[in-house]
Amino acid sequence: MNEGFHFYTPYHIIKLMGVQACNLRELLEGIKTVPHSSIYYHTHRFVQEHHYLSPEPPNDFAFWLTDVLHLERLGEQFLSVDLLDYCNLEDLRSTFSKILEDYISRSGENTECPPGFEFHFMAAKTLVIPTPYVANNLWEFAKALKKVSIRSLYFHIFEARMRLGVRDNDFSKWLRSIGEEELADNISRLDPYCISLERLRDQIVRMVEERVHD
Repeated sequence: MNEGFHFYTPYHIIKLMGVQACNLRELLEGIKTVPHSSIYYHTHRFVQEHHYLSPEPPNDFAFWLTDVLHLERLGEQFLSVDLLDYCNLEDLRSTFSKILEDYISRSGENTECPPGFEFHFMAAKTLVIPTPYVANNLWEFAKALKKVSIRSLYFHIFEARMRLGVRDNDFSKWLRSIGEEELADNISRLDPYCISLERLRDQIVRMVEERVHD
């Protein structure tokens, strides 16, 4: 017998790492050495804090390089990294490191930031709490998904991939367990970085309800 889907919600405790960067080489050293939770924080913070927007996916590294050091091309290289391609934070860290190493090696630059505009590495400790919502079939799943918080949706879509180290989110993983392979594939193919969380919720609910009425 398949287990129902249990909705959880996360709470994040933000902390300063005590590591800062004043120039490109220090940023590179920080990216190479901070824990995965810091890499995750600086590449996903914007998704949660601005969930009502559907912007080009940003990250804190790109913002600092572009807006503080005024290295637009390098910032664009960081922005062009497609987070959907990664389900492993070590691989993501390696990609950012490689971009910076290549740039420093090629240009010889080690641009310094103005005093007071240093990059401060931060991280988030995540506490995961169960919600009252449990779904035992597609109808109950769609009904619960309409009620859970945006934080819960975020947890099951974004954090699941990095937590499990696989391309599937929690929803698709459960759908496969009850034989809904096509629906699981369709949800996995959505790009959650390019739409707001509310639009993402609406799309998933619609897909599930259409399957219920087939």
